[in-house]
Amino acid sequence: MLMIRFQRIGRKNDPAFRMLVLEKTSGPKAGTYVDQVGTYNPKTKQFSADGEKIKGWMAKGAQVSPSLMNLLITKGILEGKKSAAVVSKQNLEKNIAKKAAEEAAAKEAADKAAAEAAEKAAAEATAASEVVEEVAGAPAEEAPTEVAKEEAAPAA
Repeated sequence: MLMIRFQRIGRKNDPAFRMLVLEKTSGPKAGTYVDQVGTYNPKTKQFSADGEKIKGWMAKGAQVSPSLMNLLITKGILEGKKSAAVVSKQNLEKNIAKKAAEEAAAKEAADKAAAEAAEKAAAEATAASEVVEEVAGAPAEEAPTEVAKEEAAPAA
């Protein structure tokens, strides 16, 4: 299966990337690739890609890596939704903190909803007992539990 992905080139601390079509199982630095479809320099923001070649390879079944897909969508070569699988290292800690805050808020909301449901059930039970008292004319009596236990004992 073919994959369209980045191949890092350039010196240390000066990255630049080629966009290559290569076999998925071969490493990006293996040197053997099927086609070069573009280049990208993140420091200078220089970008060049052949959109027709990329779309042609995708039509033939080549898959695009998530990071390259996000870049191509940003540049307007492809249309669609960006992949959430790609997270920058700078935003990783922010995302973890944000996720923890969302979970805490969801837990708080669930606890509040449970408390409201319990309060509503208690209010309904109180209202039901008041209705029973009004209908009977006297307070409702509990069923004798001792009588039920005595009847069950001789049967055994």
